[in-house]
Amino acid sequence: MTGEPLLAVERLTTYFPQGGSLWGGGGKVLRAVDDVSFSLGAGETLGLVGESGCGKSTLGRTILRLIDPTSGAIRFEGRDITQLSQAKLRPLRSRMQIIFQDPYGSLNPRMTVRAALSEALTVHGGRASAADQREALVSLVSRVGLRPEVLDRYPHEFSGGQRQRIGIARALAVRPRFIVADEPVSALDLSIQAQIINLLMDLQEELKLSYLFIAHDLKVVEHMSQRIAVMYLGRIVELMPRARLATHTLHPYTQALRSAVPQMDPAKRRLRVLLSGDLPSPLAPPPGCSFHPRCPIAQRGLCDTKRPELRELAEGHFVACHLAG
Repeated sequence: MTGEPLLAVERLTTYFPQGGSLWGGGGKVLRAVDDVSFSLGAGETLGLVGESGCGKSTLGRTILRLIDPTSGAIRFEGRDITQLSQAKLRPLRSRMQIIFQDPYGSLNPRMTVRAALSEALTVHGGRASAADQREALVSLVSRVGLRPEVLDRYPHEFSGGQRQRIGIARALAVRPRFIVADEPVSALDLSIQAQIINLLMDLQEELKLSYLFIAHDLKVVEHMSQRIAVMYLGRIVELMPRARLATHTLHPYTQALRSAVPQMDPAKRRLRVLLSGDLPSPLAPPPGCSFHPRCPIAQRGLCDTKRPELRELAEGHFVACHLAG
């Protein structure tokens, strides 16, 4: 990535107090996002992958300020938006959008497609003549592969893939620069997943969009992204260019994820790395490296006492592991 990043996240944390005050004690704290830093260039896709419950969706929503961060900084287009009020954020909303995971729950069942898209245009785009708005709506649905007649239908009349196309059209309605795609294909059939992924890639090329593409499927993330961030228990444990994912993964957790990806070619199959135990609770993260209770190479006295920081071991390749390198 060259030049000024479109988005820069600096030591971002998002904690949720459970049964007490965050600063006053009396309860536990859920560490959903814990000291996360990365940047995203214009026109780039950063894939974010990890197990369910690791904080991926919370990170995406915090970046968009749908959830308020606990600490850290979010810089969008060079401006720190971390502490902006909702009123001051509103003009920026049109440039930052989200595509939700669930195409069934993200659309209002009582609104036609026309009404849903018109609402986005009205809120962020100001007033336009009726003719101009009709033309804009037809262009929007056509851009995502739907016919104009869908505009007067309701969400229950569509398949999951069609609903997700409508969700994408709604995000595009306000001409954003940056989109958080929060597991946009995980609820869809495999054949439909490929169509939506190809649509997102075509739209990115056409409109120069930047994506934070969140998924738990490493193969999908690898296909979609220029760089890949691996998240574990609220932290990014590895960040690398896509080209290094196939042969140069350094963190034991990433290696375990990679070994679980099915391979049709026997020559490309690798020994499966099996992890013991379950993902620890973010309410009580392990001391030291949060991965050490499941890590096959963890060293007692080091990994269970000292938390590793992200360090660059190759150009653009960062890893949070004491033993990597």
